Amino acid sequence: MRAAIIGFGGIGRGYAGYLTARGHEPVIWSPSGAALADFEGDATLTATGKLEAAVPLRIARDCAEAVSGAEAVIVAVQANGFKAVLDALAPHLAAGQLVIISAHCSFAALYLHRLLKERGLDIPIASWATTALTARKSGPRSVYISGIRGQLDVATLPVRHAQAGLAVCQTLFGDRFKASEDVLAIMLSNLNPPAHVANMLGNLTRAERGEDWPNYGSITQGVGRIVDAMDVERLALARAFGLSVRSVQDHYVHSFGVSPGPVGEMAAAVYRNRPELMGPKTLDTRFITEDVPFGLVPLEALGRVAGVPLPLHQAGIALFDAICAQDFRAGNDLLPALGLERLSASELHGQLRGA
Repeated sequence: MRAAIIGFGGIGRGYAGYLTARGHEPVIWSPSGAALADFEGDATLTATGKLEAAVPLRIARDCAEAVSGAEAVIVAVQANGFKAVLDALAPHLAAGQLVIISAHCSFAALYLHRLLKERGLDIPIASWATTALTARKSGPRSVYISGIRGQLDVATLPVRHAQAGLAVCQTLFGDRFKASEDVLAIMLSNLNPPAHVANMLGNLTRAERGEDWPNYGSITQGVGRIVDAMDVERLALARAFGLSVRSVQDHYVHSFGVSPGPVGEMAAAVYRNRPELMGPKTLDTRFITEDVPFGLVPLEALGRVAGVPLPLHQAGIALFDAICAQDFRAGNDLLPALGLERLSASELHGQLRGA
């Protein structure tokens, strides 16, 4: 299958290597242009870790070239790049294609769905709660794939295309997907924002000073209790919309194969198995710059719509506003374009199902 990958950071590179190894034909568009610069004259990507291979790459000069002829289009950029990328992508999509958002946050699927609806297009948009693998750029022409998830949730907007969305995801990445009820359930299944925010709070000065610190090894019992408490708020929000989503304990079990328990204990078990996973060495990290404005802030917006208080999520936003001297609510460029304040809970949920 020909798949356009939009974005060529660690995850985009990981997908390119993995899909090529599975016999698919990825074509890459890097919105920043970095891929064209890095691979000029030798379009070969070296993958190490869970995949050991040197794979050829096809690099597109622009979005239109990448999307043309692709059966699937995988959006693999950080959340602060979603709006610009979706604005660039929407005019080039055509009937018969399918979009995968990896990983979904901040109503990105709804935003793209509205853009396509204006064009009269009914294209399935499959959204994942997290990425299919964990990877980082390890050199100008290389990627280190540290993990491949055994199971992840997917939902498709509109929901009438759920089977088509699931089938394409399985064709590309294998039988590792569990169908979720709808995109709202996917949004409420993203465990990164509370986990990352809690861990950054507990290890703030270590990150700010550029010290080495283990990511999961630093989720102590106290940090884990923050994650657990924030999970109570998230699960209550899901129930307000009539949804049942995975708990943070479920996430650890499915993602890492550890025994259920308090988050601090589960994180310690992950650390024993994966001690090489390190925390950020700066405050300019997606753990803050992505997960606060595009993770916590949208949940706060959902809480307002549903009338569910989220005091710990709001406290996290306020604390990182102060820590980073930024207004992270203003940093989310998707929310203002959606007008959620004009919708009731049932209207919003209906739109997230394609009603």
